[in-house]
Amino acid sequence: MENITKRQLFNVGLFLFSIFIAVPLIISATGRWDFYFTLTSVALLAIASAGVWLTFYIGRINIGQGAFALIGAYVSAILVVKGGISFWISLPAAGIFAAIVAIFIGMLVLRLRGVYFAMITLVLTQVVTLTALALPITNGAKGISSIPLPSGVSLFGIPILPDFATMANTKLAFYYTACILMVLTYAALYRLVNSRLGHLCRSMQQNEELASSIGVNIAHIRIVIFAISSFFGGIGGAMFGSIAQSVYPSSFQVADSVNFMLNCFLGGLGYVFGPMLGTLVLYFGWDLLFELGKYQMLVYSIILIAVIRFLPNGLLSLQFGKGARK
Repeated sequence: MENITKRQLFNVGLFLFSIFIAVPLIISATGRWDFYFTLTSVALLAIASAGVWLTFYIGRINIGQGAFALIGAYVSAILVVKGGISFWISLPAAGIFAAIVAIFIGMLVLRLRGVYFAMITLVLTQVVTLTALALPITNGAKGISSIPLPSGVSLFGIPILPDFATMANTKLAFYYTACILMVLTYAALYRLVNSRLGHLCRSMQQNEELASSIGVNIAHIRIVIFAISSFFGGIGGAMFGSIAQSVYPSSFQVADSVNFMLNCFLGGLGYVFGPMLGTLVLYFGWDLLFELGKYQMLVYSIILIAVIRFLPNGLLSLQFGKGARK
């Protein structure tokens, strides 16, 4: 693992201070409680985008993350509503189930060349949507509604997690939960990238034939990375379902899968934290362009093309002159 510099520690500390202390204080002072929902959405989208970035890291384009977010949302909702299981248990279960589905799909298609894999992932979200419409357990087009808020958790009589239903401000509770999950996700992503597995993934990205010639099991690593990527998508989807207290076949669409990919491009494919920045900029940028009315999509497309053309390494390349994956 790389040595962490004082500057990196300072940046991490500043970031944690900002999201856990500064932002709540500012929102409390301004009374804009709606920003909690907005920033919670950004955090969860950043988690799903982190998974897409990870598949880019092995040289594969993933345009199907919305499918795994939808799977995670349904698994969590079914376990909570129909199984009576605690949301906090359903959350990792949703991610694990999404990962298992990814392993099954990966075993079939990850041996294909990158362009064919991208084409298959493009239809995954629609396939999962149609499956949710057809299965009785998902209630078809009616979806699953009235999902209860996360209940409290105690260990030996000591409260560990609060009961959201008894809280006066559930938006703040969801905000902190989403931010904690986002921090843990990117900490795990950073650790993975700087581990032996991460170095093997980087060698695959540069030259798969060469990596294979030195004994790297390319097919195995692809499946592992795709499973981890989908786990992040399932976690993000499960949280979205809990916040909305409902999930429908249209909760995640193909456009969401494309946006997850664009978040990575915009922030920077060469940086672990690129998807996080890309999600923030794209989310708020789209809302700002809403004022342009019918020209919103035109201006949005022009800006994205300009960024890809003049900043091929994303927005983070404006600050960092080198490197990648810091």
